[in-house]
Amino acid sequence: MLQLITKAVTDRGAQGIAAAVSRLVHSGELPAGARLPTVRAIARELGVSPTTVSEAWSWLTRAGLIATRGRSGTIVLGGDRLRSRLRYARLAPGVAAATDLSTGVPDHELLPELTESLRRLGAEPLTTSYLDDPVLPALEAHLLDHWPYAAQQLTVVDGALDALDRVVRAHVRFGDRVLVENPTFPPILDLIDAAGATAVPVALDRQGITPDSLALGLEAGALMLILQPRAHNPTGVSMTGRRASDLAALLTSHPSVIVVEDDHAADITSAPPVSLGCFLPGRTVHIRSYAKSLGPDLRLAVVGGPVSVLAPVVDRRMLGPGWSSRLLQHILLDLLASPSTAILLETARSEYARRRLALLAALAQEGAVATADDGINLWLEVADERAALVALAAHGVAVAPGAPFEAAPLGQDHVRVTVGLVRDGFPELASVLAAAARAVPRGGARSRSFPRGTR
Repeated sequence: MLQLITKAVTDRGAQGIAAAVSRLVHSGELPAGARLPTVRAIARELGVSPTTVSEAWSWLTRAGLIATRGRSGTIVLGGDRLRSRLRYARLAPGVAAATDLSTGVPDHELLPELTESLRRLGAEPLTTSYLDDPVLPALEAHLLDHWPYAAQQLTVVDGALDALDRVVRAHVRFGDRVLVENPTFPPILDLIDAAGATAVPVALDRQGITPDSLALGLEAGALMLILQPRAHNPTGVSMTGRRASDLAALLTSHPSVIVVEDDHAADITSAPPVSLGCFLPGRTVHIRSYAKSLGPDLRLAVVGGPVSVLAPVVDRRMLGPGWSSRLLQHILLDLLASPSTAILLETARSEYARRRLALLAALAQEGAVATADDGINLWLEVADERAALVALAAHGVAVAPGAPFEAAPLGQDHVRVTVGLVRDGFPELASVLAAAARAVPRGGARSRSFPRGTR
């Protein structure tokens, strides 16, 4: 095994060693459960310092590919063990709840019916060749007319996470640094870990990423910034135009940094479209998802940005699925062009805003602290995460633990509540949530469902 690893290494830096071992794991040449040679043995064979190999092992550990078992040495992990490490997997409640507010999904009653769109499809085939453009021309024209800035290229993929995964895989390598909001959507951190990269947290206020925090993160040598410009999950913060301008000014002096915007709740947000692409179109990728507004099962998101960033994504996809269903694209176009959809979306925006404001007001009456500026989520401060989850479960209420959202410790425990699913009974729910927010574990020792600082 020692010879297998050392022969695979062409770059003897930590990043090169990690990349070589990663290829061997994914190819199956290093199977799950295999015990790796010692750090010193590999360092001696490669003629590098043990510190270099240890750094490579750290990246592989964060990526979930290997784990150190004390005296048992370092072993290759299998897919089942990788799943147990995912932050995303820790959001679901452990038991069924009468009121499940942990999901982060939209209210199905506020989504459009697809029946009429399906009837209008007609019998004309939508795909004439496997080499057809991946985006329907009519859909592309509509999207370009409504994009927040002049994008050189658009493509359609299977949801926002698919878009983020493909962009990260195309442009992020082992050892790279990626700037992320703190807190942020847990799968973003999982994707960065899977790439063997390091998430560098940047702080938020009620206007978006703070300039001071971004400046510090840029000095750390990051090559990508991933942010949610509107209805930030979990806090609900939407970036202001002024803040976007300030952030763009900082990024101007770091021309190699790619900006990736996840506009996951685009058409149901109250805030207007804001994008760093208005200032930095040559290196901003904007992702617009329709899961929250038109339905999760539509499974579509549009990615727009410079050819230099998107071309590798589109080209690599041709070797896999090739394109997202043109049948679904046709439905998307029909919905986006329909006046009835515009009316429904306006109704959904107003209703989600009503629900947010009603629960925020009721929580304030109870003395609880929460934010929910936009979108469908509410970020509630709690004295102790685990105690709050247990207290809510006793009332048949499930919410998402806050720790998986943290790129770095926030200093205050939280839970995320999908307020978009709460239609009525705000005072009663607020009373239950506020009591849970005050709950502390027996003995007063702090506990969490997900350890701080781990990924």
